[in-house]
This record gives sequence, structure tokens and C-alpha cells, in this order.
Amino acid sequence: MHDIRAIRADPAAFDGSLARRGSPPMSERVLEADKWRRDAIALAEDAQRRRNERSKAIGQAKARGDSAETERLLNSVNADIDEAAALEVPKREEELKGLLESLPNILDPDVPDGADETANLVLHQHGTPAVLPFDARQHFEIGEALGLMDFAAAAKLAGSRFTVLKGALARLERALGQWMISLHADEHGYTEVSPPLLVNDAALYGTAQLPKFAEDLFRTTDGRWLIPTAEVPLTNLAAGEILAPDALPIRVTALTPCFRSEAGSAGRDTRGMLRQHQFQKCELVSITRPEDSDVEHERMTRCAERVLTELGLTWRRVFLCAGDTGFASARTYDLEVWLPGQGAWREISSCSNCRDFQARRMNARYRPAEGAGGKSATAFVHTLNGSGVAVGRALIAVLETHQQADGSVLVPDVLLPWMGGLSRIAR
Repeated sequence: MHDIRAIRADPAAFDGSLARRGSPPMSERVLEADKWRRDAIALAEDAQRRRNERSKAIGQAKARGDSAETERLLNSVNADIDEAAALEVPKREEELKGLLESLPNILDPDVPDGADETANLVLHQHGTPAVLPFDARQHFEIGEALGLMDFAAAAKLAGSRFTVLKGALARLERALGQWMISLHADEHGYTEVSPPLLVNDAALYGTAQLPKFAEDLFRTTDGRWLIPTAEVPLTNLAAGEILAPDALPIRVTALTPCFRSEAGSAGRDTRGMLRQHQFQKCELVSITRPEDSDVEHERMTRCAERVLTELGLTWRRVFLCAGDTGFASARTYDLEVWLPGQGAWREISSCSNCRDFQARRMNARYRPAEGAGGKSATAFVHTLNGSGVAVGRALIAVLETHQQADGSVLVPDVLLPWMGGLSRIAR
């Protein structure tokens, strides 16, 4: 959600940020709706003032025993009540709110210009893409040849974009998730949380999935929603709260299933596990003071990068351009991993600083240090989220990076404690 005062102060800057995302200017419409709202409020307040004055006069007329004047004043009060109702202040409020909630976050000034992913900026690369001394297989070829990845069985059970993993691959997926959550909780200072997998409208509105992205979600028959990411329940832990300054930063992590309809990805990545309706992800969320969010963004991204390094993967950090930055984000770093089987870089994590965009929707605030006059005014927190990382995509990367000529796969050393001593997966 946007601060209407900032749009009033500099409408050109607001339109400029939208233009960088490829969106049309909206400040004129927003400010017009804001004017209607403020005019309606002013008229309603004036009607209320007149009603109060006449109510006082009614009391005086009654005290004098002047029934004619009392009747006249009562009629004028009722007219003021009808006038205030006709102004429809709540409707004007809702119109402005509807406009603001449909518009994406303001981009940071240093976000690269560009219309799509081709303009993203590579900031750093760890390792060199491997050239294997044999024909590299894609993950689904490896998994099916091992007899441990079954897409036909998944389609029979649930349809397309699901996978059944068996035996050592099911264990490898579990090992990846358990190792990641332990790393973030034990070494990176995040508090592990086990959140609900079903949330209400308010939670999805707070993190900006609703109303814009409803078609990307799965809804239950009782009106709740399956979470598309643990970002939703974790970030909303701060919804409606006024946090003490010494409570910040809040760092939380969760390993959960995630559910996405993939409504906009028809025909994309239909083979294998890259784009699924159900997948595991280790999520990182931070809630900070505004002045700390830049440092926290860097910290969070490095936590995710460590996961990829420890797994022996080749990866790079990418600064998303304006046209590729998500709706709620002011800036985003993507981590991409090299997949030898595909011969391509694929995104495995996104780490975003949303500034106060989500906090305004959630009404998540903190109270800065008290001044000489006692309690200070509240301010909105900044929220950040990142994948630490997507477990299914990490499994894909491990299979393709550590595949062997004989079709087996070496297990990264950091996962051995969770694999019961199994260091190689073979048929």
C-alpha cells in the first residue's frame, strides 16, 4: 500500500516509478479519488457541525416551550443527517483504497531499468559452470532412470505438475529441507516457526497476494487459502502489532509445503519438477526498522547463498530490473543456479526488500525510542522475505550437478548426517 501523502507531495516521481515497471501513470486518478474522499469528509464534518449546533438550539427551544421552533429545528437536523449519508464517505474511502492496493511498490532508485529478465544485472558469480565429460542428463531423466521419480503415478493421483519421489530421492528431499532449516535456525539466527498452511483473506491481503493474484492461489471450500509461500503467515505475525524498538529485527524461518496454481505458466516447464503445484520451501522473513532494512537484505541474501555454496553448486546473484521486480518488492536479488543437464541458469531463490509496502497493508508498526515528552509516534516497519531455498529446485540442482557417468548421484557432504550414511544414490 502506498502513502497518499507521498503521492500528493511528488506525483511525477510516483508516475515515474510506475513507468519503469511498464505501467501507465496513475497519480492523476489517485489524487482525484483522494480529492473526492477529502471533499466528502469535509462536507460530512460540516453537516455534523451544523447538526450539533441545531441540536443545542433544539434544547434551548424546548426549554423556552417554543414547539414550532423545536419542530423546525428537528426537521433541519434530519436533513443534515440525510445529506451526510448521501455523501457516501465510506464509498469514497473504498474507491481510493481500491486504486492504491492495485498499484505495485515504488522501486528503489538503483533498480536497473529494463522491461524483462533480459535486462537483469549479474552482480556476482560463484564457481564456473561445469562441463561434464559425458552427456549430462536433466533431473527427470536421472530420477526416472534411477526408478525413484514417478510422474505417471503423480498424474494418476493428482494430475499434472506433481511428482512422486521414492526411496533415496524422497530421503534426499527430506534431508535438504531438514539441513536448510537447521542451518538457518542454528547458525543464521532465525527463529524456527511451524505456521498454519491455511490462511484467511486478511493475511494474503497483507502480503499483497490479494486481490491482484487470486488466480495464482488455491482456495478451500470454507473460504481459506493454501499458502503459496510461508512468507504469508510469517510476515503476518507482525500484522496489527506495535513493536518495541528492542524487539527488532525479528528473523523467522519455516520449512513448509507451498501451493500454487501456476495459472500464468501454461506450457512452461511442463517436464520435471521445476514448476509444481506443490513443493517444499525453506522461507526466511525479517521485520526491521526502516534504517536497517538495506543491511538486512544483504544479510538475508548471503544466508541463502551459503546454502548453495555448501551444496557444491555453481550460482550467481542477479539484481532484477524494473520490469522483472515483483509487485510488492522495492528491490529483489535472485539467486540462479547452473543446471548442467539443461545447460542453463535457473532461479532458485528470490530475496526481496518490500520497505513499508506490506507493513501499511498489515498495519505493522513499531515505536521508535521515546523522546523527552514520553511515548513517541509510531512508524511502519520494513518487511523482507527470501527463499532459503526452494527444496525442489535444490534437489534438481544437486541431481544435475553431482550426476555421474554411470547414472548415479553423489550426495553432498553436508547432507550425509540426514542420509543414514548413504553417500551415493544408484539404481
